[in-house]
Amino acid sequence: MYSVEKSKQMKDIIDMKSLSSMKDHNHHEETKAPWWKRVMWLVFIYAASVLALGVVASLFRMMMTAAGMRSH
Repeated sequence: MYSVEKSKQMKDIIDMKSLSSMKDHNHHEETKAPWWKRVMWLVFIYAASVLALGVVASLFRMMMTAAGMRSH
């Protein structure tokens, strides 16, 4: 069984964990990037993925043409 002292220690540990998580959450709110930077990252990632898809598609087309496959 738990003693009163152990129970108090556990309560103190839980309180410290909840305080540290609250502190981390507040710190996250303070360092949040402006909305335009977040949107620009979204646009950049989208454009990079479309560019990468175009490169892969072009490589496949060149390989298929080299193998003698033509569209007409």
